[in-house]
Amino acid sequence: MKVQKLIYSLIILAVLALGSYLYGEEGLFPKSPSSPSPSGSEIVQLEFPTDKYPQTAEHIQNAIAEGESAICTINREQAEQNRSQSLKGIPTKKGYDRDEWPMAMCEEGGAGADIEYISPGDNRGAGSWVGNQLEEYPDGTRVQFKFQ
Repeated sequence: MKVQKLIYSLIILAVLALGSYLYGEEGLFPKSPSSPSPSGSEIVQLEFPTDKYPQTAEHIQNAIAEGESAICTINREQAEQNRSQSLKGIPTKKGYDRDEWPMAMCEEGGAGADIEYISPGDNRGAGSWVGNQLEEYPDGTRVQFKFQ
């Protein structure tokens, strides 16, 4: 019985050591990219999947090329107010969503944001993807979208 416990203990130690060797300091469960400080000094790079959400990607790239901010500073509490301001006076169009850049969750969003009519599937899928990618980052985190 003691030998069996010793063998199990050695196996567990070997697995932990292998995990540490393979994954470095992060161990078996590496975290997402280092969490930035809300001080704004670090910018998180987010590789946007242009192949999955081509209309949204094109809109963001065009808006940035036309002078909109390339940086999104996360400010979730301001999102509803920003959305209301950015979409004010922009009529809905059957079969389309009104996509905004900078996004409503960005401090840079709101009045004056670039609005484009795009398919609901592309817009909502992209919004969900971005939300999932950034959910662990606190308000104040600066994010730069990158495109392939």
